[in-house]
Amino acid sequence: MTDDPTFPIVLSLRLAAISLVLVAPVGVALAFVQARRRYPLRGLVDALILLPLVLPPSVVGFVLVVLFGRHGPLGSVLESLFGVRLVFTQAAAVLASCVVAMPLLVKTAQPAIEAVPRELENVGRSLGLSPLGVFFRVTLPCAWRGVAAALVLAFARAVGEFGATLMFAGNIPGRTNTMPLEIFAAYQAGDDARALVYVVVLSVLSGVVVLVAARLSPKDLTA
Repeated sequence: MTDDPTFPIVLSLRLAAISLVLVAPVGVALAFVQARRRYPLRGLVDALILLPLVLPPSVVGFVLVVLFGRHGPLGSVLESLFGVRLVFTQAAAVLASCVVAMPLLVKTAQPAIEAVPRELENVGRSLGLSPLGVFFRVTLPCAWRGVAAALVLAFARAVGEFGATLMFAGNIPGRTNTMPLEIFAAYQAGDDARALVYVVVLSVLSGVVVLVAARLSPKDLTA
């Protein structure tokens, strides 16, 4: 544990924000593809998207260690070419958060995109809009509530990530000890008062997220 009680709070919010910036474009693009395209192996892609959501977080963390560890297929490439080691770093915590937040983002944004009438997109195409133009000027403005709700939920999932982060980034005081990890460490040390501080912060944040997500739910798309 670190002596600065604000460090885990600031770290959790900062890493979650970075994770959201990284995962948002990919997640929204995947949601659009899954909502609008029919292609071979679409079911397999859907299953792969959902996999981090149904696997125990510790399993996700173990897979990340195997892939990006010093002797892993991706980790060895990063180290040999760029001298970068991901394991037990804040970058590892960001990657773990991205992986676990992606399914929630995709599966929340997808129904909102599916609810956009195809007729509106066809009108945009008839007016000469490119596929990207149709997406940014027709689909996304119509589905923005559901997409925004997906982003909010993904951010909250990243803030609350525990298992994969513990396995992949470790619980290093002053370096990777996010709020969930700090709760675990404080409880183990018998410091219930310190653990309670972060429990309250995460509970309040979760409550706000639930309220915001409810306000932005896809059922309000026509509002």
